[in-house]
Amino acid sequence: MRFLATFQVFDFLDTLVSLTAAFVLATLIGAERQYRLRTAGLRTNVLVAVSAAAFVDIGMHLTGTDGAVRIIAYVVSGIGFLGAGVIMKEGMNVRGLNTAATLWGSAAVGACAGADLIAQATALTVFVLAGNTLLRPLVNAINRRPLDERSSEATYEVLLTVDAASLSNLREALVAKLEAAQYPVGDVQVINRADDIAEIIATLVSTAVEARELDSVTVDLARLPGVRHATWNVSTKD
Repeated sequence: MRFLATFQVFDFLDTLVSLTAAFVLATLIGAERQYRLRTAGLRTNVLVAVSAAAFVDIGMHLTGTDGAVRIIAYVVSGIGFLGAGVIMKEGMNVRGLNTAATLWGSAAVGACAGADLIAQATALTVFVLAGNTLLRPLVNAINRRPLDERSSEATYEVLLTVDAASLSNLREALVAKLEAAQYPVGDVQVINRADDIAEIIATLVSTAVEARELDSVTVDLARLPGVRHATWNVSTKD
């Protein structure tokens, strides 16, 4: 058997140390994700890190550092597809970006462990955990601040609920009103809610917005014949 001829005790112990380090460090990262009930939790992060460590370790043992570097490049691109699987779009909002970024961190931890950079893998684990825990109070404090429409980068939408018979005219009136107020429209979407009711959604081009001006525009639009309701909203999650 070729295995008996090529088996080296010290090489095997080196691999065992790399995989164990990846397992333990990814467990710390995954436990925090599991505690917060994220899509990619304990087992996912551990499997990503251990698998990355195994691939890099194989490259190290077969062709040395050159092989490890090539495999790391594939790990970096491959984990992108896995991260894309945990990103979900809900309307104007996107969820799972932080979870996907954490998977990248777990893969990096595993790659470091597989390359026998245990100290670097440990340091990276600390930084990933700090990003997901220590920065949370700062994120919450920023999110609780009142929204400044003039300085925030956000997506603004003006919504009209209208009679279907007046849809075409009111669509043009909506665009004209917004452009007259110097708020150019990037996109207009029409949604049929019922046989005689439709919704017009105008998405504004990114620009500085005055809430009072948009309030005034929607009040004017609400007075037009065929308009049942007029409002606007803002989304800061992209």
